[in-house]
Amino acid sequence: MSGRTILVVDDEAPIREMIAAALEMAGYHCLEAEDALSAHSMVVDQKPDLILLDWMLPNTSGIELARRLKKDALTGEIPIIMLTAKGEEDHKIQGLEAGADDYITKPFSPRELVARLKAVLRRTTPIGVDSPIELRGLRLDPGSHRVTSHGHNLDMGPTEFRLLQFFMTHAERAYTRSQLLDQVWGGNVYVDERTVDVHIRRLRKALGEEHSQMVQTVRGTGYRFSEKVEQSE
Repeated sequence: MSGRTILVVDDEAPIREMIAAALEMAGYHCLEAEDALSAHSMVVDQKPDLILLDWMLPNTSGIELARRLKKDALTGEIPIIMLTAKGEEDHKIQGLEAGADDYITKPFSPRELVARLKAVLRRTTPIGVDSPIELRGLRLDPGSHRVTSHGHNLDMGPTEFRLLQFFMTHAERAYTRSQLLDQVWGGNVYVDERTVDVHIRRLRKALGEEHSQMVQTVRGTGYRFSEKVEQSE
């Protein structure tokens, strides 16, 4: 699980630092935010793998931020663990109803936090994000960062790899250029939508004749990845 990015949202700097130290010791990369506003922009821009979110935040509460993130298609799949000093049952239920994946009451030990975090990541990580995925002889392995076609290595750049990983984990659905920019490049990255076309061409070239047909142009919309090559538009 090491190498995953965790966003720690807490208005108390000593608590953020304690959590970040424990997570970095366990091999995670940490981002820190002290309020809901800065946390939201970090989520959109950095796409963390998990959010540790304190219930009590200035201005906008953690529970309100959780609801907002879960309602947005771009951020709704990011798992959230609520952190709070409140031990009452109704707060736990509110947190889970808002979309939180787990709930930890302060004070907690760093070992407990890391164990709970690993459990949530295991439970919420879709196939192909952390483990290999294969479609029609095309295999993408996130661990080794390799793409193979029937066992033969395919050479592609990091952006093409991320684009292919997104496509293979979201097959059979059409995405606009704007949606692909949000999902693959990040929500706050300002690049022209035609950049997507350039990388699509590079990806098709890297995939070779057999698999390039799986990256399909959908007229009037954008692109889709499909095993059903006969449906190409």
